[in-house]
Amino acid sequence: MGGKSFRLGVQTLGVLLLAAASQGAEPPPSCEAVRKVFQLRRLGPLGGVPESPRAGVDLQVCTSKNPTCCTKRMEERYQTAAKQDMQQVLQTSSATLKFLISHNAAAFQETFEMLIRLAENYTSTLFCSAYRNMAAEATVHVQEFFTDVGLFLFGTDISTEEFVNRFFDTLFPVVYNHVINPGPTDISLEYAECLRAARRDIRPFGNIPKKAIGQMGRSLLPSRTFLQALNLGIEVINTTDHLRFSKDCSRALLRMQYCPHCQGLTLSKPCMGYCLNIIRGCLADVAEVDLHWREYIQSLEELSGALSGANSIEHVLLNFHSLVHDALVQARINGPELSEQVNKICGPPVRKPKQSPGCSFDQTKDNQGLKMFSRDNEETLTNRRKEFVSQLRLYRAFYGNLADQLCGNELAAADGLPCWNGEDVVKSYTHRVVGTGIKAQSANPEVKVKGTDPVISQIIDKLKHVIQLLQGKSFPKQDKWDLQQAGSGGGVDEEISGDCDDEDGCGGSGSGEFKRVLKITDRMPDKTNLSDVKQIHQTNDGSTLDTTGAGCTAMADYMTFMLISLVILFLSLW
Repeated sequence: MGGKSFRLGVQTLGVLLLAAASQGAEPPPSCEAVRKVFQLRRLGPLGGVPESPRAGVDLQVCTSKNPTCCTKRMEERYQTAAKQDMQQVLQTSSATLKFLISHNAAAFQETFEMLIRLAENYTSTLFCSAYRNMAAEATVHVQEFFTDVGLFLFGTDISTEEFVNRFFDTLFPVVYNHVINPGPTDISLEYAECLRAARRDIRPFGNIPKKAIGQMGRSLLPSRTFLQALNLGIEVINTTDHLRFSKDCSRALLRMQYCPHCQGLTLSKPCMGYCLNIIRGCLADVAEVDLHWREYIQSLEELSGALSGANSIEHVLLNFHSLVHDALVQARINGPELSEQVNKICGPPVRKPKQSPGCSFDQTKDNQGLKMFSRDNEETLTNRRKEFVSQLRLYRAFYGNLADQLCGNELAAADGLPCWNGEDVVKSYTHRVVGTGIKAQSANPEVKVKGTDPVISQIIDKLKHVIQLLQGKSFPKQDKWDLQQAGSGGGVDEEISGDCDDEDGCGGSGSGEFKRVLKITDRMPDKTNLSDVKQIHQTNDGSTLDTTGAGCTAMADYMTFMLISLVILFLSLW
């Protein structure tokens, strides 16, 4: 309400300003205009406003030699209103920027969540279609794995190495029981635990787990940092939107905005130079954010360019089932050798009555919200990031130019019009106008700036930290880069080539790899039927993988789907 009423007062016509200027500092004949504005803005009870000018000996800021329409109580209410008006103006000026970041942060997070569920469905479908006898057990571990993916991506303090290894550790007993050394009964829980503990020594899946750790780190860590950076951007804006103004700043705002009312000049606006000195003084700490804000946006832009291609989260997650398939094939091929190694470590299999159920994967699970679509006329993650960063780039100088924008757009009088200089309505402001930032305020004739606001210092430190994350975590570039996941990032430290090859599992290796395009939309559809989007991918051994999430499918359906995929292939070649 304070900001709205303030804007009503500062919007005026030049004719009225000239009439006010002709009054100069002369006392108004009555306080009727002041009473109307005071009532309109609901600043307090109207009974406390004088009907005619009086001596203002008790005023502390809006002092004048002439009779005044203000009382000490009015001055206090004007003081509160001045600070509220300033906060409202700050929030209005940053509203578009705040919406840009918060809207995209929510959209990216929603898309990542859908992406995780879709990748989980693809991996579960792999077991249900190609390894039906162990699907029920395996899908439990698949769900746990993708839960960990989500926890890491959204900020939980776990490492990619930890949860990838845990997935393959828990998968090994299932694979041993059903693929390597199947029997009429299941292995005991104790024997399964021995297999789980021995997996890293036996290495039944070869180099696949290490490859998965590298791919997950290269894709998830940058995406996680990207989300963290967007959330910090919102925090920066919230912090600067709710500044705690110093006593000297509050008095200066009162003098600029409401002291003219005490002289009956309810329509006057401050001179541009006068406004700049006061707002630059009040926002001196905020101006210190400028350098770090520019670097923050530049770092986001650089990171955005590194989040595409073979290292993108979309590519890695939606092809994780291919790595799992390769791991299972390798374990099956090396079955006899692996059995010997297991016997040496865990002894011969200890079995119990068979309890493994068949495939129970629910084809309708998580259907809502899962979106898959063609490349035509659709937004991809990469395009959305580019569009977002392009829009964000327009706000690089937001904090450096904030005081100038506030005075130029809303607060100050237009050039050539009479204006308020803190004491009277004059033709122009004659004092020196200082620059922005804390150092420049030593010469400010209107506001005394003492030290740095600890809240602003804290948000600057957070900006510096996230900039280091954006720049210093060595995200993938065109040349070689080092992946270093310190702390919560994981324990991988290896040199990785930016080029895609078979060893990295990201190029036409025949492992069933595929590409997907995910659209980021503002709203979730009511229903998405995965069965309407049949997707078949051929694996190394010639079997097919139905990635529609349709669950276990009959052989006739497989053949039909293979024919469909062949038609699609021919059409694409055509």
